Amino acid sequence: MNTAKDEFRIGGDLRVHRLGFGAMRVTGSGVWGEPPDHREAVRLIRRAIELGINLIDTADAYGPEVSELIIAEAIHPYPADLVIATKGGYTRPGPNSWVPNGRPEHLRQALEGSLRRLRLERIDLYQLHTPDPEVSLEESITALAELRAAGKIRHIGVSNFSADQVKAAAAIVPIVSVQNNYNLAYRDSEPVLDYCEEKGIGFIPYFPLGYGNLLRNKRLNEIAGRAHATPAQVALAWLLRHSPVILPIPGTSSVAHLEENTQARAVTLDDADLKSLDRSARSI
Repeated sequence: MNTAKDEFRIGGDLRVHRLGFGAMRVTGSGVWGEPPDHREAVRLIRRAIELGINLIDTADAYGPEVSELIIAEAIHPYPADLVIATKGGYTRPGPNSWVPNGRPEHLRQALEGSLRRLRLERIDLYQLHTPDPEVSLEESITALAELRAAGKIRHIGVSNFSADQVKAAAAIVPIVSVQNNYNLAYRDSEPVLDYCEEKGIGFIPYFPLGYGNLLRNKRLNEIAGRAHATPAQVALAWLLRHSPVILPIPGTSSVAHLEENTQARAVTLDDADLKSLDRSARSI
């Protein structure tokens, strides 16, 4: 995991291994409340660090608050090379319910809450979780830029943004990451990825393994069998090969699945495999 091709520098100075961990699932059903087994969730976060993962993605909305609190409980004081990326910009009325809130006052409160829960003085990577249709993008991004100037944010990222929205945000403050829904079968954000490659911006795909149908793809399973890998490992390996700026953050509530996912970096895909996967993904 320590070879140059397996690393990326977020913002030019945050060196991370390209396979991170998404901590959304260390919560209850509907991304709401405590996980069914709190001790196991703590063990999961600690195991991620043991496996060499040094990019953990979370958000104040996961729980809400639960994911951030479990991360701090599990591994604070943090390893020197760990990057915790968190997000603000949603409120949570209940399970599976997500309401955008990009008002500057809300974002300031959200950031202060994340700092407190994570026991940090500064967030290395703070991302606007989603554009708020009721608030101008300029207002939301300017609020984050002011918090960065105040020393409470090191780098700013965005999530659920179009390419034009990323460009508009970057005209206000440097944007170092974009986190969008993206995987082998769902590539609506390809123009965003192209822009990220052009500018050297980290692209963090959420739902990197899709919603289930992806892992049942016949060609994916054939390649996995030949490579002595699992379909999930091949899907993650495809992301790592697809672009050098992609930073997958597969999430899970299972230590076994975490360990399985981290082995994706050892899966080798040749050019023929990549082309075959591209063709087969169109039918998923």
